[in-house]
Amino acid sequence: MKRFSFLLIACSLLLSCQGNAQKKPKNEQFEIQKSEKEWKAQLSDEEYYILRQAGTEKPFSSPLNKIKEPGTFVCAACKNPLYKTKNKFESGTGWPSFDKPIDGGVFYSTDNKLGYTRNEVLCAKCGGHLGHVFNDGPPETTGKRYCMNGDAMDFISENK
Repeated sequence: MKRFSFLLIACSLLLSCQGNAQKKPKNEQFEIQKSEKEWKAQLSDEEYYILRQAGTEKPFSSPLNKIKEPGTFVCAACKNPLYKTKNKFESGTGWPSFDKPIDGGVFYSTDNKLGYTRNEVLCAKCGGHLGHVFNDGPPETTGKRYCMNGDAMDFISENK
């Protein structure tokens, strides 16, 4: 009976823990503040779904997958610089993937939408959902795979 009580107490403590890492950032943390109505007016339906509702686009659907020319990938909502082409790689997942962001370009949170914790990547300027970061990237660089939604970004070529 003592063993059962101990297990019951231990389980309830584990389930009740809510550390800061599990909490979503408050919108006030971000420099750009807009109402949902303003975001809806500014963004396409797909951009709004991904950036403001944390959606995911279909794999292999983004034209950004094919970009190899030098340039910068920026947030589609606020044009904040996020990634350089030199840090892009072909991950085979169907989403634009990078091994590291531009310093100060992204903000990290957690996402438990699928029943387990993932490291969510947000735009550091407007808080828009960009994708997730995983530890299965190229080992010869950072070992990270920033798996981004193409509709959450725009591309600015260095050749223009």
